[in-house]
Amino acid sequence: MTTDTTGTTKPTGTTGAAKPTGTGTTAPATASGGAGHPRPLPLAGMRVLDLATLFAGPLAATLLGDFGAEVIKVEHPGRPDPSRGHGPAKDGVGLWWKVLGRNKRTMTLDLSTRGGRELLLGLAARADVIIENFRPGTLEKWGLGWDELSLANPRLVLARVTGFGQYGPYAHRPGFGTLAEAMSGFAAATGEPDGPPTLPPFGLADSIAALATAYAVLTALAGRDATGRGQVVDLAIIEPILAVLGPQPLWYDQLGYVQPRTGNRSRNNAPRNTYRTADGSWLAVSTSAQSVAERVMRLVGRPELIDEPWFATGGGRAGHAETLDDAVGSWMARHTRDEALTAFERAEAAIAPVYDIRDVMADPQYRALQTITEVEDPELGPLRMQNVLFRLSETPGAIRWAGRPHGADTDTVLTELGLTAPEIAALRAEGVL
Repeated sequence: MTTDTTGTTKPTGTTGAAKPTGTGTTAPATASGGAGHPRPLPLAGMRVLDLATLFAGPLAATLLGDFGAEVIKVEHPGRPDPSRGHGPAKDGVGLWWKVLGRNKRTMTLDLSTRGGRELLLGLAARADVIIENFRPGTLEKWGLGWDELSLANPRLVLARVTGFGQYGPYAHRPGFGTLAEAMSGFAAATGEPDGPPTLPPFGLADSIAALATAYAVLTALAGRDATGRGQVVDLAIIEPILAVLGPQPLWYDQLGYVQPRTGNRSRNNAPRNTYRTADGSWLAVSTSAQSVAERVMRLVGRPELIDEPWFATGGGRAGHAETLDDAVGSWMARHTRDEALTAFERAEAAIAPVYDIRDVMADPQYRALQTITEVEDPELGPLRMQNVLFRLSETPGAIRWAGRPHGADTDTVLTELGLTAPEIAALRAEGVL
């Protein structure tokens, strides 16, 4: 264990275990262990080719790289992954890419050329996983479909991440996370009852799909351990977000029930909302457990509501949300944020402040967990970003470096493949690299 500058004790080996110091440097997939001894990360030895762009496929590769997979990001020589230009930049360097591209080596390759095809097949022969998100049929058009890839490497897992999947009437449509958020029912159920359907202001469906893709890849690799053969993962971005929306298909199938927009309220329990305090802050309250709902009513001075027959179930309470929101809201309006948080915590009632990113960065719980960590970057210096997703006690993940420049490791990767410097120069002159 080590202690950071705030005095918080934290686990070692979660960030900065090793970083490339310049173009063409490869860092070992290790994290620092007890007494400073390096420990292999749990996915060390796995080789992943990231051919995807924006955002689900690349994020899935990032999640694998965080726990030791050797990830090679393959980008077109003239058209880098658009995430490099998404959102704010500093000194001309896209910041989103620094997160999405972490723990990846970067190389350029035009897969539509004959030379690019041959090099990709050579890389595939040495890889465990390829992640791609081209429209269905694109790899086949280039002679890089599953037949060719599996012939080059029968143990390969090919993860194909698209908006609508590899077949069906929408398969060839362009697909983005926004469309999945709309088509899954998420937007229809989100927003105020008298307002429009609401889309999230960030890549929700893509991020959920990335988690599902990483899970699917590891599942396919476990299958390979049993059969000796790889397989294709067909992941449609419209599906994982539907999976996390709860039992809505079952509700509709059995009851004809369509979940309406309820704003911050829930149809399953109450009080459940955000409430404004006397000093203008917002606090979120949840009462999924009956005992918590009772504690809240006693705290806000309305214990008589507990004796109402409808109060005995979450659904009954949800049917009287106006009454319960008025009880909690009027109490909140008489207390400051700190007073309310202290009172709820003493009463063992569930409450949380509504944060923006400034609050997240300063919060002591996030700090204790090292949820935000610092990574040294050759281009921009120290960067603070989200840490790996979870903590493993024996083989923790690590951010070994932030996103690298476009094509920074092309020569190194191809040298490892057996190409000579003159051969690489010739390919570059031909526009393959």
